[in-house]
Amino acid sequence: MIFATVGTQLPFPRMLAALDGIAGERGLKVTAQTCEPGAHYAHMETFAAMAPAEFDGAMRDASVIVGHAGIGTILGTGRLGKPLILMPRRASLGEHRNEHQLATVAAVEAREGIYVAMDETELAAHLETPDLKPFHLGEGPKLPALTTFLRDFIHA
Repeated sequence: MIFATVGTQLPFPRMLAALDGIAGERGLKVTAQTCEPGAHYAHMETFAAMAPAEFDGAMRDASVIVGHAGIGTILGTGRLGKPLILMPRRASLGEHRNEHQLATVAAVEAREGIYVAMDETELAAHLETPDLKPFHLGEGPKLPALTTFLRDFIHA
C-alpha cells in the first residue's frame, strides 16, 4: 500500500491528482490524507484528516510514502525506515507562499531512500522503480543534527 500525505496546513491537489491517475492506470492501492474536506479521488481511499493513531498506522502499513516536502513527513518516514517520494509544493504554481519546499528537497535528496518528483512523470517513474531503498534517519549524533538543521531551515 502507498500512503500519501500533504500535511495538515494546505491541500495539494496537483500531487494527489497525479497519484490518483497513476493508481488508476496501474491498479495501485493508495491511502491519502488530503487536507481537503469533501475531496474525491476515484482511485484512492482518502481522508481529509486522520487521528494521530490512524495516521501512524497508515505510515507503518505503507510500503512507500509519497508526500509534500514537509519536515513532519521527512522525519516520520525516516523513523520508520520507508522509501520516501517527495513532491515539493511550488510557490510558482500557487501551491505555497514561497519556494522553501524546493530548498528542502535540494537539502535532502542525496540521502538514500529519498526520491524527488517534480511532476507526474517523475512520480510515475519512481513508483515503477523496483526495490526502492528505505530512508532511515539513523541513530546517534547525526539524528539530532539533521532534525535541528531541517527545523531551522524550514523556519528561517
